[in-house]
Amino acid sequence: MNTAAQTLASKSAQTITLHGGFMARRNATDWLFALLVLAGTVFAFMRYAHYMDGYEKAILVGAAPFAIWLGWFWRPLRLLMVAAVAIALLAISLYQTDAGPQLARADQAFLLKYFISSQSAILWMSVLFFMSTLFFWGGLFSRAAGDTFELLGSRLAWVAVTLALVGSLVRWYEGYLIGPDVGHIPVSNLYEVFVLFCWLTATFYLYYEDRYQTRRMGAFVMLVVSAAVGFLLWYTVVREAHEIQPLVPALQSWWMKLHVPANFIGYGTFAIAAMLAFAYLIKQSAGESRWYKLAPLWLLGMVLCFEPIVFRQSAAANGSSYWFVYFGISALIVGGILFGRRRIAERLPSFEVLDDVMYKAIAVGFAFFTIATVLGALWAAEAWGGYWSWDPKETWALIVWLNYAAWLHMRLMKGLRGTVAAWWALAGLAVTTFAFLGVNMFLSGLHSYGEL
Repeated sequence: MNTAAQTLASKSAQTITLHGGFMARRNATDWLFALLVLAGTVFAFMRYAHYMDGYEKAILVGAAPFAIWLGWFWRPLRLLMVAAVAIALLAISLYQTDAGPQLARADQAFLLKYFISSQSAILWMSVLFFMSTLFFWGGLFSRAAGDTFELLGSRLAWVAVTLALVGSLVRWYEGYLIGPDVGHIPVSNLYEVFVLFCWLTATFYLYYEDRYQTRRMGAFVMLVVSAAVGFLLWYTVVREAHEIQPLVPALQSWWMKLHVPANFIGYGTFAIAAMLAFAYLIKQSAGESRWYKLAPLWLLGMVLCFEPIVFRQSAAANGSSYWFVYFGISALIVGGILFGRRRIAERLPSFEVLDDVMYKAIAVGFAFFTIATVLGALWAAEAWGGYWSWDPKETWALIVWLNYAAWLHMRLMKGLRGTVAAWWALAGLAVTTFAFLGVNMFLSGLHSYGEL
């Protein structure tokens, strides 16, 4: 009895120590950040409550403790959140005039016109993501200043994420300046969700960079971010998608505010896993000279060069030169990787690190994609009267879910590792991309409001 009592007391003491230790690790800046978040929440209620319905107010209340936890869990996020909100509030203040807020100020105030209106901030985001990608690749190829280039690439990615958040927050406000019935959270069309995809993917990469203390995954991950930016710029020119439009009836639901971000956490982390799988296969085939052993490179080349063909109809009518340039850049990327694959392989992290990040990214993405699928079913029940209708978008979402469920099952139950896991993750990106874009392009259904 004495031994049992001592064991129970010891476990209780350990539990108390663990809980006490978490709070004991909070320093003054942690508590200051918490106070700033709470103060910001109160300010948002006082200033913008009249724009919000009951669901939005509930989301705001729930977001405050979540933001505090995120800032405590990963401290670099504190500066990101504070900087993005501060710059966004500065932008909002510049819209004010003696006659009230005016959207025309976006073309009149210097800072708004050139830096922090929604469109300006998103364009700067695009430029900085491209520059970040170039620096990361410079780091892989440079022997003398590789670490410096990678550091610059990482810092530029942080600034790009900050401006993406600023652009999204300011765009949200600009919608209400157009009209109370026009304003909405900016996750409603391809333009807005591509911005969301870019900064979410980059932020998750930056977390893994910090967690594993290596910047040498950035070159491959930022390729997919830059590809998304390229599509975003093309889509902006072709459709003038940066113009804020009222929501179609099917999107006038608070479910959108939860479903879409959860979905794109899945898309972003799946993309990270696929690009690291590609890096894994490049590292594995670095010493090969036989053409069939370089299959990952040939596959990338076919995918990159096939994309202009996929968009040829729109390109023919709206800027074929853009996709011609895209084709040329793609060929240079593939040729550069092929030529420098041994140097790249030397600079990449170990197989174990690449494999572990790939697994964790898929695990996080699968969890959020599952949540998004459930939320989507609830949204469908509200909008269309049924939880599931085998609409093409729903069907392909199920295919994506089953693909990664099988991958994780094989990983956890059968110890899936190495080449097969990498190829599977890379193929998963193709499936996910079709679910995201291909369905909108080639199939029609209840989600046709998102067509290209």
